Amino acid sequence: MQDSAISEDVLTLYGKTFSSRLLLGTALYPSPQSMLDSVAASQCEIVTLGLRRQNPDINGGQTIWQAIQRTGCTLLPNTAGCKSAKEAINLAEMSREMFETPWIKLEVIGDDYTLQPDPFELVEASRELVKRGFCVLPYCTDDLILCQRLLDAGCQVLMPWGAPIGTGQGLLNRYNLRSIRERLPDIPMIVDAGLGAPSHAAEAMEMGFDGILLNTAVAKAQQPPLMAKAFANAIRAGRDAWHAGLMQKRQTASASTPTIGQPFWHQK
Repeated sequence: MQDSAISEDVLTLYGKTFSSRLLLGTALYPSPQSMLDSVAASQCEIVTLGLRRQNPDINGGQTIWQAIQRTGCTLLPNTAGCKSAKEAINLAEMSREMFETPWIKLEVIGDDYTLQPDPFELVEASRELVKRGFCVLPYCTDDLILCQRLLDAGCQVLMPWGAPIGTGQGLLNRYNLRSIRERLPDIPMIVDAGLGAPSHAAEAMEMGFDGILLNTAVAKAQQPPLMAKAFANAIRAGRDAWHAGLMQKRQTASASTPTIGQPFWHQK
């Protein structure tokens, strides 16, 4: 891809375009100001908000909501904490009414220990929410069949995990992640959850993923704004590397300097 094309390289989700490929969560920060500073440092254009955990109708949630509004970012409400399709659908409807957006990050958790999504409830909720006019961004595992079923349900974006939420372990199953990226090349995919270092984000982008969603890795850093900036730089670097095309790995060494003929200072 030529430099001019790279400069116009945008993230498109449900017909809306974004310059930044970093999506940032708004929970767990030391203070609302720390969150605002991190959003600004990251230059992200989409932030997530858990309605169940930060209800804008209550005092603490109202403070966070007002702070989020000041960012000017697109809001992506999420159904964090839901454990059934019915529960997630009800929360999504409440979110649409409250925030006046059809966008929803769909989470339906099946296991309290790993916070792994319940694939059956997730597909059911996705199908129903799409019918109701929502723009569904499902948080899912890196299972190819699950991803295909979510697309069949009408989802236009997939958000596979890198590792369990909040663990910071990075990309635990590179084979699966590469497989879904290669098998579904035209679907926007955002790696969501489990990343702990900017290098993890860069690696995911080098695989050809379209974006990264973070929360804990930034919010729990010693300096959240600085970490947000580091992730933003890593994501841009990874995207550039993917466009440039990584060299093929080799099993044997290959000299980078030719050794044929005389040294250049002996040549006339």
